[in-house]
Amino acid sequence: MSGTYSVLGNHVLVLNKHYMAIRIINIKRAMMLLCKELAEVVVCDDGYYSNYNFSSWLEVSQYHQQFSPEEHDWLHTVKISVAVPRIVRLLFYDRLPKGGAKLNRRNIFARDNNHCQYCGRKFKTSELTLDHVVPRSLGGRASWENLVCACVKCNNRKGGRTPHQANMKLINPPSQPNRCPTIELDFNQGKYSSWKQFLDHAYWTVELK
Repeated sequence: MSGTYSVLGNHVLVLNKHYMAIRIINIKRAMMLLCKELAEVVVCDDGYYSNYNFSSWLEVSQYHQQFSPEEHDWLHTVKISVAVPRIVRLLFYDRLPKGGAKLNRRNIFARDNNHCQYCGRKFKTSELTLDHVVPRSLGGRASWENLVCACVKCNNRKGGRTPHQANMKLINPPSQPNRCPTIELDFNQGKYSSWKQFLDHAYWTVELK
């Protein structure tokens, strides 16, 4: 597609066929699912859902392009323009989302907001490490409650010791978040506001792919 680079960073919320949020994908992936008839577009308006397959979404897009183009982001091809969907529903997938946010490096950094949990300074992701609060050499495991962001300087200072042994104090005791920490969008306004009613009742476990 041409002329689409400004919107390719947008995200699309994916529901299973029971309207439960399961993940977030990029626009390219969403359009592939629609074109292959593996998903449909879901539009929320005042608590009511409207569902569109790919061909009917093209018709809706033509209408909006004529009367309300400012309400949508657009994917442009040589022949047509398509309104970017905000939500798609998988037609053949009913698995429930797993409980709990996924434990990975990206989610730990997001939970701690890229702040070293010892000195409190904020760093670029490339300048941070993960620290086991209770070192692995002392039986510490990789868990939400035992992993924190640490800058290289603080991590080297702490070494293979506990914070108490190193005379260092954690700024925030680590804990497991009750929602995916990488989702920090403002659902109360803007393009992703339609996600809120699904995520308020979901398990807050949707993962960025």
